[in-house]
Amino acid sequence: MTKKPWSLPTEILHDYFAIKGGGEKLVLTLGEELQLPVIGGFVNSQVQFDDFNLKIKSLNAWQTLPWQFFSLVHRWSHYQSNAKQRIYSGVYAPLAIGCSQAQRHILYCHTPPRFVYDQKAYFLRHSSPLARPCLTRLMGYFQPRYEQAVAQMDVVIANSQHVQQRIQHYLGRDSQVIYPPCDTQGFRYLGQGDYYLSTARLDGLKRVEQIIKAFVQMPDKKLVVASGGQEARRLQTLAAGCDNIQFTGWLDDKQLKQWVGHCIATLYLPRQEDFGISPVESMAAGKPVIGIAEGGLLETLRHQETGILLKPSDDDALVVQIMTAVRQLDKNTAQQLRPYCEQRAQKFTTTFFLQQMRQLLI
Repeated sequence: MTKKPWSLPTEILHDYFAIKGGGEKLVLTLGEELQLPVIGGFVNSQVQFDDFNLKIKSLNAWQTLPWQFFSLVHRWSHYQSNAKQRIYSGVYAPLAIGCSQAQRHILYCHTPPRFVYDQKAYFLRHSSPLARPCLTRLMGYFQPRYEQAVAQMDVVIANSQHVQQRIQHYLGRDSQVIYPPCDTQGFRYLGQGDYYLSTARLDGLKRVEQIIKAFVQMPDKKLVVASGGQEARRLQTLAAGCDNIQFTGWLDDKQLKQWVGHCIATLYLPRQEDFGISPVESMAAGKPVIGIAEGGLLETLRHQETGILLKPSDDDALVVQIMTAVRQLDKNTAQQLRPYCEQRAQKFTTTFFLQQMRQLLI
């Protein structure tokens, strides 16, 4: 067994493994490279994590909504182990600090829970009138427990300067920024097809609806929506009859890299994104990004150099901006931006992430 460069037995706790998103990849990369055990609230058996050489221990929390919330809070609040140093990832896992005997606690904060803080009004507005009072009570129950857990952390890490500001504003904690690991080696330029690509999860905060509405009005431009999510059926209905719009559903890593590697450019327009790994992966493949000038994208993208940053606006105005940007970012322009994209992506490598995380462990 390889001798670890730290003296305290260490483990990583992550909310749950439902999809292979940025948070999940971060935790699994850290666990694999530093040979640390990884614990999750539950593991979705339909999602393959076997490309990482480690086994995830599951607390077997319920996966079914709305019981998932109660089960995760309960399982994490009662989780105990012999680890003396813990790395927490997510918003539920930090609750395990309450009954921990560990000597040192490190929180990697992807964001303070958005349903409690910056997007609280959005979640309440989009819940049914019957569910709204229950959701309000859940927020009131969860918020003080989460804040108490964060207050006990020895070290708080933010995944971007944007999230660092959220942590200070909502939680009153100082934090240091360590950008997530991005697979800048795996994503490569593979050529140039005839389509634009959206990889964001299909829910309201990602604003994929506005992307689809733009391409509905541009039948001469092709869009591939390479993701899934709770709004998949509604968005497919919105694009019904448009031969220029294709939905692939969720893709495995190999398929995703193929679609990214052959597109003209990608589109990524989430509301106040925490960091946003997808745009970095796009740049690593030499593909410029049509993004939004807010959140973590302001730290990764460069307007007119690695793509186009749209001005934050209401939904109708955003659709018009998307159409203008797509027509501006044609094949020739995208090709000219390729070297700038590839160079920019190298500022967010897995190697740099691991170096910084190693320095924190004792």
